[in-house]
Amino acid sequence: MVRTVLTAALALTTVALARAHFVFVVPDAKNPAKVVVVFSEDLEVDETVPADRLAGLKLTGRFEGGKAAPVECKAGKSCLTAELGLVNPQVVFGTHTLGVMQKGDAKPFLLAYHAKAVFAGADPKRALLGEKLAPAELIPETVDGKVRFKFVAGGKPVADAVVTVIKPEGGKAKATTDKEGRTEAFPAKGRYGAWARHTVAGAGEHGVKKYDEARHYATLVLDLPAK
Repeated sequence: MVRTVLTAALALTTVALARAHFVFVVPDAKNPAKVVVVFSEDLEVDETVPADRLAGLKLTGRFEGGKAAPVECKAGKSCLTAELGLVNPQVVFGTHTLGVMQKGDAKPFLLAYHAKAVFAGADPKRALLGEKLAPAELIPETVDGKVRFKFVAGGKPVADAVVTVIKPEGGKAKATTDKEGRTEAFPAKGRYGAWARHTVAGAGEHGVKKYDEARHYATLVLDLPAK
C-alpha cells in the first residue's frame, strides 16, 4: 500500500514537472483581502494537481505602514487559500521547497519555488524582498506606464536569463534579461504572471537525499492598474 502511494506521488510530480508547473500566489480578483496559491502552468487552479503538492508552504504578508505578518493558508482540493486579515496588502510571498528530483540518469537536483504577489498600488520598496528572504526574485519596475521585470539571485542581477511572462491579454512571451537583469518593457495593463530560473551548481543534501545542483524558480504575480 505504501509503495503504491509513493509511486502515485512520484508520478504526479513527474507529470507536473513535464508540464512546467510553478507555484503562484494569486490575489483574488473579487476579494482584495484574499489570495489563492496554485501549482499550475498559469495563474489558474489546475484541478489535476492535489493541494498536498503545496504542503509546507508558509506565506508572509507586508501591509500598509510596512507591517509584516504570517499569512495562514487553508488547503482546498487543488489549491491553498488565505485571508489576509490586515488592510491594504502590499506584498505576499513565500518559499516552497518541493524536494530533490531526478529525471532518468540525469543528476539529482533540489527544486525550490520563491513565489511573490505584488498588489496594485504597492510601495515599490515593499516589493523588494532581498536575498535573505528570496534566493531568486523577480522585481517589477514601472516606467512610463509600462512594466519590466528585473531578475535577481543572491542579491545580484542575473544577465541573459529567460523570463517567461504571462500577459494580461492572454498568451505568453519570453524575454531575455540585459546585463542589469532587466527585461524589455510591456505596455499592457492588467494582471501579469512571470517566472524565471536560477541554477546554483554544487552538491548538497535535503532531508536524506543528496543533490548536485539547486534550481530556484522565482515567480511573480502583478496587477498593473490602468492609471
